[in-house]
Amino acid sequence: MKIDIWSDIACPWCYIGKRRFESALAGFPHRDEVEVRWRSYQLDPSLPEHFDGTEVEYLSERKGIDPAQLAGMLEQVTAQAAGEGLHYDYDSLVVANSFSAHRLIHLARAEGGNKAADAVKEALLSAHFEKGRDIGAADTLAEIGAGAGLDPERIRAVLATDEFADAVKADIAQAQSLGISGVPFFVLDNKYGISGAQPAELFTSALEQAWQEAHPLVNLTPVPASGSADGPADGPACGPDGC
Repeated sequence: MKIDIWSDIACPWCYIGKRRFESALAGFPHRDEVEVRWRSYQLDPSLPEHFDGTEVEYLSERKGIDPAQLAGMLEQVTAQAAGEGLHYDYDSLVVANSFSAHRLIHLARAEGGNKAADAVKEALLSAHFEKGRDIGAADTLAEIGAGAGLDPERIRAVLATDEFADAVKADIAQAQSLGISGVPFFVLDNKYGISGAQPAELFTSALEQAWQEAHPLVNLTPVPASGSADGPADGPACGPDGC
């Protein structure tokens, strides 16, 4: 089974959704046969490489959200994150454009596969929301990539060019073609879509349904010949009414 997840590093619900999805996947019997691919998405492509201000200032100035309302919003999302074992620190959060970070995820997949891409994605989200790191800085990205087994000098070389920029843009364009207007967004086997950081139980149900449809049960009980009065050759069994 293939699962594509559109997500932005600067999206608090994307980290929460990642945890809830991972919780469902951990209990899924066929988890070793599930391929997860992280897709790029940007909530604010116009954001400068670095924003000189806090998250509250950014959301109030650029998004027009009332500062008083913001306090309640951030408190709610922080509580939701804590419920998933995450420790958001908005006072230390560095507002930065996520485009280069998305390029790093593509580099990680190209050189280390989906496992490396997932490790980089996890480290980027933690760096942004929990550790107050600047995800737009080359030094931060090189360090994060190195932690996932990538060559830091290779990372710096990529960041100095536009390598993997087209891959990021292609993900965003595909999201638009699918009608995705918010993240996280999960697509199972190119058939089922799940919008938002849904409860783990919903992800579990979706995984089971998608798997069953892709792997339908084939009944090997012999079927009698056409016109025969005999019923199916069922073997001895027990049912609700007895054995």
